[in-house]
Amino acid sequence: MATKESTSTAQKSENSSMESRTIEPVPRSERHGKASSQFTLWLGANLQITAIVNGTLGVLVGADPIWAIIGMLIGNVLAGAVTALHSAQGPKLGLPQMISSRAQFGVYGAILPLVLTVLMYIGFAGTGTVLSGQAINRMFGMSIEQPVFGIIVFGVITAIIAVLGYKYIHKLGSLASWAGLIMLAYLGVRMFTKYDVFAAFQGNHFHFVSFLLCIALGAGWQLTFGPYVADYSRYLPFETSSSSVFWWTLGGLVCGAQISMIFGVLLASLPTAKGQGFITNQVGFLGTLGGGGFIAIIIYLVITIGKLTVNTLNAYGGCMTIMTTMSSFGSDKQKGFNQKVRTGIIVAFILASVIFALVASADFLASFKSFILTLLMAFTPWTAINLIDYYLISKERVDIPALYDPNGRYGKYNVPALTAYIVGILAQIPFLNSDFYTGPMTKVLGGADISWIVGLIVPAIIYWAWGRTAVSVPEHTIYFYDDEKEPVK
Repeated sequence: MATKESTSTAQKSENSSMESRTIEPVPRSERHGKASSQFTLWLGANLQITAIVNGTLGVLVGADPIWAIIGMLIGNVLAGAVTALHSAQGPKLGLPQMISSRAQFGVYGAILPLVLTVLMYIGFAGTGTVLSGQAINRMFGMSIEQPVFGIIVFGVITAIIAVLGYKYIHKLGSLASWAGLIMLAYLGVRMFTKYDVFAAFQGNHFHFVSFLLCIALGAGWQLTFGPYVADYSRYLPFETSSSSVFWWTLGGLVCGAQISMIFGVLLASLPTAKGQGFITNQVGFLGTLGGGGFIAIIIYLVITIGKLTVNTLNAYGGCMTIMTTMSSFGSDKQKGFNQKVRTGIIVAFILASVIFALVASADFLASFKSFILTLLMAFTPWTAINLIDYYLISKERVDIPALYDPNGRYGKYNVPALTAYIVGILAQIPFLNSDFYTGPMTKVLGGADISWIVGLIVPAIIYWAWGRTAVSVPEHTIYFYDDEKEPVK
C-alpha cells in the first residue's frame, strides 16, 4: 500500500539528482529508460582489467590459447544467460535483486545468502581496488608497491557515484563502454604490430581438464553478477519486454567479458609477457604496451574508469544487500531507508573494501583465482533456486508486500529452499578444485572442476520437486502501491 511517506519519497526522488529509493519497490511513475541501457552498463562493467586478468588464468591453468578462448566463451554464454534471466525480473518487480530472494527463502531465511553476497561484494571491491590504486598511482608517478594514495582516491570516487545512485551508475557504464572499447582496440593493434601473436596459435593441443577449467572461469565470472543484476533494471518501465532486457543484458555481459578475456589470453600467451610482463605487472604492462608517456597515463585513466564502474556496482549492490538484511530485523513497516542511512552504509562498505585492498594487495593474481572459483559454491545454488521458483513454480507471480512481512505469505523461513541451498553447496565440495581444497571427484576427473554445474543442477532438482508443493503462489502478482493493485495484462 502506498503511504504518505512513500509518496513524499517519490516526489523527492523526482526533484533530486541523488537517488532516494532503496529497497522498496520503484513506483511506475518513476520508471524510465530503455532496455538497451543494460547493454552499455554490462559491457562497460566487463571491459576492465580484472576480466583481462581472468583471461590470463586460462593460460595459467594449462590451456592452449584457442581452447582457452573457446572454453571461456562457452562459460560466458551459458552462465551469462542464467544471469540475464535475473535481470529480466527487474522491470516486472521494481525490486533490488536480493530482496526478491525472500519469496524463495523467507524473510529471515534469505539472510544466509544475503550475508554471503555482502562478503562477495567486499571481496570483489577490495581486489579491484588494488589494481585501480596502482593505476592511479602510476598516473601521478607514484610508487605502486603500496598504492595507498590511489586506493583511497579510488574509494572516495566510488563512494560518491554509488551515493548519487542508479542514473549516474548507468552514465558511468556508458562512458566505460566507449573508453574500454577504444583502449582495447588501440592496445590490440599495438600488440599485433609489436609481437608475433599468431605464433601463440601454432601447434595447439586440446587438454580436457584445462578446457573445463576455462569454462568454469567464464561461468564463475558471469554467475557472480547474478545477485545484483536486477538492481540496475528495476527502474525500467513496467511495460519493458522481459525478452529485450534478457538479450540486452546477455549481450553486454558476454561481449564485454569475452573481449577482455581474449585480450588476457593473448597477453599471457606472448613469450615476452611472461615473467616480468603482464602476469606479474598487469597495470604497468598495459601502459608500456600502449607506448608509455602520455599515452600510458590515458590508459591508466581508462583502467580506472572501467574498475570504477564495476566497483560502484559492488558498492551499490552491497548497500542494497546490507539494507535488505537490516530490514529483516525491523518492523514490518520498514520498507526503505532514508538517504543518510543509505549514504552511511555505502561509506562503511567502501571503507571495508579499502582496508581489504590495503591488506590483500600482495600476490593478487593467485588470490583472485582462488577467490572467483570458490565463490561459485555459494552463488550457483542461489541462482538455481531463484530462477526455478520465479519462472517455473511462481511463473512470475509475486506477492510483493509479503516480501516485507515475516508473518506474510512467504513466512520467516522456507525449509525447501534452505535445504536445497545447503545441499547444493555441500554437493559441490567433492568436485571443487581450488587452492583451498581439491575434492576427491576432481582427482578422479583428472583435476577438472565441474562444481558449478553440480551447484546448478542439484538444488534445482531438489527445489523443483519439493518447492512446487510447499510454496504459496498468488493467483497474480500483488503490487505494493495502491495504483498497481490490479494485475496488468
